[in-house]
Amino acid sequence: LQKILILLHVTACVVVGKTLLVLFPNAVKRYLLKQGEKSGMYKNPKFGYENWGPTFFSFKYLLFVLKVKWKRLEDEAYEGHPAPNTPVVTSSGEVRHLFDFLQGNRPLILNFGSCT
Repeated sequence: LQKILILLHVTACVVVGKTLLVLFPNAVKRYLLKQGEKSGMYKNPKFGYENWGPTFFSFKYLLFVLKVKWKRLEDEAYEGHPAPNTPVVTSSGEVRHLFDFLQGNRPLILNFGSCT
């Protein structure tokens, strides 16, 4: 049910965005540029609006946003419920899932750190 609701929401946003892009292209471009400034996309001078702007509200964009939002459903943890089996990256760069590291009834300890 959650995936269907996400599908409907994202599809509606893309349809509205695409419609606004067709009807008011300059206003939508100004809005997207403002969002790009907030996100820091302009720190790379070789990555201009022409590189990313036209991709907004496309079918590829819709599929990407759906994939990300559906993946985040698996990452939610709730008190008193089982832990999510989220993907993790090993120190060698291999993508595994949290439950891959369980061994019998032994507790699984996660150590988060930073190598700076």
